Amino acid sequence: MKKAYKIIDHEYDVIVLGAGGSGLRAAVGLSEAGLKTACISKVFPTRSHTSAAQGGISAALGNMGEDDWRWHMYDTVKGSDWLGDQDAIEYLCKEAPRAVIELEKYGVPFSRTKEGKIYQRPFGGMTKNYGNGTVQRTCAAADRTGHAILHTLYGQALKHNTEFFIEYFALDLIMKNGACKGLIAWNLNDGTIHRFRSHITIIATGGYGKIYYSATSAHTCTGDGNGMVLRAGLPLQDMEFVQFHPTGIYGVGCLISEGVRGEGGFLLNSKNERFMERYAPSAKDLASRDVVSRSIAIEINEGRGVGKEKDHVHLHLDHLDPKVIEEKLPGIAESAKTFSGVDVTKDPIPVVPTVHYNMGGIPTNFKAEVLTLNGSEKTVEGLMAIGEAACVSVHGANRLGSNSLIDLVVFGRAAAKRAAELVTPGKPHEEISESETEKCLNRFDQIRMSKGSSKTSELRLSMQKTMQSKCAVFRTEKTLREGKNDIRKPFDGLSDINISDKSLLFNTDLVESLEFDNLIRQAITTIDSAYSRKESRGAHAREDFSKRDDKNFMKHTLAWQKGKETEIKYRDVHSRTLTNDVQYFPPKERVY
Repeated sequence: MKKAYKIIDHEYDVIVLGAGGSGLRAAVGLSEAGLKTACISKVFPTRSHTSAAQGGISAALGNMGEDDWRWHMYDTVKGSDWLGDQDAIEYLCKEAPRAVIELEKYGVPFSRTKEGKIYQRPFGGMTKNYGNGTVQRTCAAADRTGHAILHTLYGQALKHNTEFFIEYFALDLIMKNGACKGLIAWNLNDGTIHRFRSHITIIATGGYGKIYYSATSAHTCTGDGNGMVLRAGLPLQDMEFVQFHPTGIYGVGCLISEGVRGEGGFLLNSKNERFMERYAPSAKDLASRDVVSRSIAIEINEGRGVGKEKDHVHLHLDHLDPKVIEEKLPGIAESAKTFSGVDVTKDPIPVVPTVHYNMGGIPTNFKAEVLTLNGSEKTVEGLMAIGEAACVSVHGANRLGSNSLIDLVVFGRAAAKRAAELVTPGKPHEEISESETEKCLNRFDQIRMSKGSSKTSELRLSMQKTMQSKCAVFRTEKTLREGKNDIRKPFDGLSDINISDKSLLFNTDLVESLEFDNLIRQAITTIDSAYSRKESRGAHAREDFSKRDDKNFMKHTLAWQKGKETEIKYRDVHSRTLTNDVQYFPPKERVY
């Protein structure tokens, strides 16, 4: 099959797959270290999904009152519902202030206090003095923080001569004796196939939110790196933990940032009750996202939703000074007007929980090295993962708001630092077998030349509807068992897919079919992992197992895919820390 395609070879010290916040931060660090670096992206870098991040980036700077990285660590461990690895969380929270100051020096235009310091706002789950009161820890550039960071890092990457391959679709990893030697990609512009050899490949392909029907994710969030990892025979970790953001615009899914509640916004039901006071008496509307999402779902399920169908709630910021909205929430006001026709200075925004973030992904250590986890925690030579594609795990069962952007830059930097330690610039590349290229191109050609009766759009919709109804905010044995069966049907449809356009130039039909191949694999591992976890923890809420079970399930789920079957194993959570001077243990009951 190789002869049927024109293949262009490249050699680099390091390849970064993905040009979002984590990928660009890694690329900047690698180029600064003198490593020959390629950054491959299926979209233009500033179109990456990091640009959609609104509220801010967390770091214990203490600009708006006393703060401490240990408090940040406590909040993150607690927010993870004790499933986060504490060595990685310690690394994240210690490095966070340095990472944010570094972004400032790169040129990120943060909002400022009257004293000229970086402005920080309160966010859900962020507290002072180990849960005793709220803290303003989330650094913000109005409500366009991700956009500001992404554009700044792209400029820095260009400044440091990172080589970009834009609008290239990655197909599969090149593996040799269990080690990663690079990847194969399809150039959408001219139809050529490119083989990239590298000493280290860093996967930064983002999340897989589009396995669900209603999600804040862009259409491009298809977890391509995760699909490649599964096909390489490696596991994904904690896939059952899917975060529903409590405030997506009703009927659209567009995100309304937690920054709204950080600035004083609050939720009301049909009885005009501030219902969060019932579920989280202390944190109220600034409780962690899993708590707020479940609270909204309960209000709706018990008939206290608003609207004709009583299937959503209201988010109020009409009581805020219009000057505050104009200065700190301009993008939110614009989105509410565009997608729901609401003037936020006068009326509430209709909101409902919407899939927002994937805590699960490619298992790594805090140095960003991918783990094999076959009875040990050995690393996969030549392979790293960062950002939402990775599961470090700093977010555990539930990510706190504004911890995602700091995850991107801290571990993007960590990956660059580790790669610089492992790779000698200009080191010759090993010869690799043509069989890996053949295997990849056979799959590519099989999908491209398919003449079946199933449309990709119909298979994708079937997958998304199954996930939305069978693996949503609340889950049961019955719905998950039904979902396990139903999700195999669109997977079987892959062998009967129909590709009407056989060309190689910007063939969107083929692109979406390849993305679906990645998505359906992740959907299967997600629902199978959820079925196997017989407890409620973080974003995974089982109505038939309503309590957290630390004895049997304080451990990470590992999922290998073999055809349409999944092999499930577990590994222990890291309760140890890097310095052993801080360590947190869970209470018997959850307290908010």
